[in-house]
Amino acid sequence: MQASHGGNPSHMSYSVEKTRWRQCWQIEAAGLRLAEAAVKGSGAGMEPGDGARLEGGWWVWNPRADHLPSLTLATSGASDGGWLLCGGGTCQDIPETGGFVQLRPCP
Repeated sequence: MQASHGGNPSHMSYSVEKTRWRQCWQIEAAGLRLAEAAVKGSGAGMEPGDGARLEGGWWVWNPRADHLPSLTLATSGASDGGWLLCGGGTCQDIPETGGFVQLRPCP
């Protein structure tokens, strides 16, 4: 999976269906906001959200969710990889370790 900063997409692979997910998180004064989500296919609890549109083989939608003070990226060992965290035009691979990484905006 990837998480993002500044509108760069994030990706993850769902451990049951092995289907790719993408998320774009925005850093705002109130915290982290999920601005966009996308899934490449559906199944096993992975249905596209309300108002989803098909773009390049991805179901894309804009979730209505509250701001979060932090975001925890965890790995289960059951998916086909870790996280790819992108922001500012660069990406950093966070390997699957069975642990977690916590993201929060800097003051």
